[in-house]
Amino acid sequence: MTEQRQAGYRVSDRNQVKRRHDRGFYDHATVHALLDAAMLCHVSYVVEGQPFCTPTFFWREGSRLYWHGSSASRMLRNLTHGEPACLTVTHLDSLVLARSGFNHSADYRSVMAFGKAKLIEDPQEKERALVMMVDRLYPQRTAGLRPATAQEIKATSVIAMEIEQASAKIRVRGVVDDDEDYALPIYAERIPVITVLGEPEPCPRLMSGVQRPATLAAYAANRSLQDALTEAYLNSYVKR
Repeated sequence: MTEQRQAGYRVSDRNQVKRRHDRGFYDHATVHALLDAAMLCHVSYVVEGQPFCTPTFFWREGSRLYWHGSSASRMLRNLTHGEPACLTVTHLDSLVLARSGFNHSADYRSVMAFGKAKLIEDPQEKERALVMMVDRLYPQRTAGLRPATAQEIKATSVIAMEIEQASAKIRVRGVVDDDEDYALPIYAERIPVITVLGEPEPCPRLMSGVQRPATLAAYAANRSLQDALTEAYLNSYVKR
């Protein structure tokens, strides 16, 4: 493990990459960059001995992660008082076809973050979090929207989790075969995988004269989603 990788989140049996140690990263810069380039995560938790894993949108502020959902949802009802949770994200970067079935693989970047999930109960903190639920993805958007109603706020819960430990695991090798297999007449390749934004489709019921705001410039057609999300994060938390 390099000195650079030792700086960041504490490493223990809980978050250490067990296989292929060379793919493990624990520094804040790597972990946070992968989190900020994603909007969909999976949250794992246990209720009365039964494991669950729930997909949801999330965002990061420093070393704290937030996600939201219906106040009536199972996940939100069972992650309120410091219960342990694990939040994961994955970026699939390529499909890898090798000369052996056992060497078929994928290039990817992933994060596992561990901590204790707590319900945000302070009204002002919850209000701020609900603003950032939107503005983290679309900077400055909430200020121009119809204000949330009391019922909407009541029906929504926000969970916060301080990252106690985390690890990133990254594969960027492409095709890797056993040395003797390169001489075989078998086709092999790497197929890049990129999630790209399409052309925006304005609501057909827009009022006349309503234009797309400049704050959505990050979400331009033919741009990768992860680049747009990363720029939105910088505009929401770094440049403001």
